[in-house]
Amino acid sequence: MNNITIREMQKEDYEAVYALWLTIHGFGMRSVDDSEAGVHRFLDRNPGTSVVAENKETGEIIGSILCGSDGRRGCFYHVCVREDHRRRGIGKAMATWCMKALKDIGINKVSLIAFKSNELGNSFWHEEGWTLREDLNYYDFVLNEENITRFNS
Repeated sequence: MNNITIREMQKEDYEAVYALWLTIHGFGMRSVDDSEAGVHRFLDRNPGTSVVAENKETGEIIGSILCGSDGRRGCFYHVCVREDHRRRGIGKAMATWCMKALKDIGINKVSLIAFKSNELGNSFWHEEGWTLREDLNYYDFVLNEENITRFNS
């Protein structure tokens, strides 16, 4: 991790972050929420809590987490590390960075959603000490039918 910088995500990082998302197998992206305008809106509502991992030598973004809160609970979205940089502590360093940012603004709990089919991600969160909630149901209600999820193959 010596050549990796963990830093706050900026709006100017969008193109590189989006390009990274496109490389992640099984990654689901929404047509509206994950557009440039959608991510900029998210960053505006959640200043200082999202993160990128950047290669110091090349300037490439090789990891990211969209992180925000509703004022009570934090949430991680789109947690990813480029496949050829995994198992080097980058994901853990980004998650720790985000959790500190949330704690600094008075947030005491953080959650995330991982697809059941995401074995690697689920294994990572379990190894990091996160608790799988089996005592609740997660519901969605679609307000915008144009916000289509597309999964990378």
